[in-house]
Amino acid sequence: MAFYDLTKAERLNLVEDIKTNIRQELEQNLLNQIIQYFSSEDTYIRKSAYLSCGRLYFSDDSLKTKIIATLKTLLQHNDFKIRQTVINAAGEIGKNDFETVKSFFDEGLFDKHHSPRNAVIGCIKKMGEVNPTSVLDWARQYLHHSDKEVRREICHGIELRGRKYPQDILPLLKELQYDKTARVRNTLVHVIGQIAYKKGCLATVISSLKNWENKKLVSQALEEIIDVHFRYRDFSALTQEQAKQYIDNHYI
Repeated sequence: MAFYDLTKAERLNLVEDIKTNIRQELEQNLLNQIIQYFSSEDTYIRKSAYLSCGRLYFSDDSLKTKIIATLKTLLQHNDFKIRQTVINAAGEIGKNDFETVKSFFDEGLFDKHHSPRNAVIGCIKKMGEVNPTSVLDWARQYLHHSDKEVRREICHGIELRGRKYPQDILPLLKELQYDKTARVRNTLVHVIGQIAYKKGCLATVISSLKNWENKKLVSQALEEIIDVHFRYRDFSALTQEQAKQYIDNHYI
């Protein structure tokens, strides 16, 4: 039976059981049930497992070393779902203890399967929202990596932090303005649009773009910003017309 086929009470009990069973296996140096949870076809079982790992890491100091060792072992597993869940567990830990788990993201960025790589992007987003300094310092080193997909993934991954604090990521985005790969530049334009429509963000973005040298890309970004204010009109701080007017008045 799938996770959301259960009643709310049954789901709560299952989540607690997963946490208890993971704790017991960690204490006994076992992997049987952990592997079962991490490889589950049910996304929500896997999510419960990686959330449990994060909670156990911060609630019980005696388990920290075992959790990291277990995750390192499972990162080498041939099942991509297990590697994906490992990355997500590392992401929960990285919200407050990034230095301990950053090697998981160094490795996950180059996983042969897209699911663990996508998990890295998701983790950069959630970690960067609450632990920006460490995560953005780590991300910067990959902005000019030889692999265009790595550059694109990093650009995408830092987006969420920028939606509230565009000033934190605009210096990193600026480094990509002359990227030679259209796919990376398109992602860059997309991210600029995404960080410009919340309250107070447009002014910060426009102020930064005025100092970018690649005027062709900036022009594309301004068009995207205007378009985003229409597509997200139910959520944006300004109407599309107000955004157009602001750009006309302040982008000189």
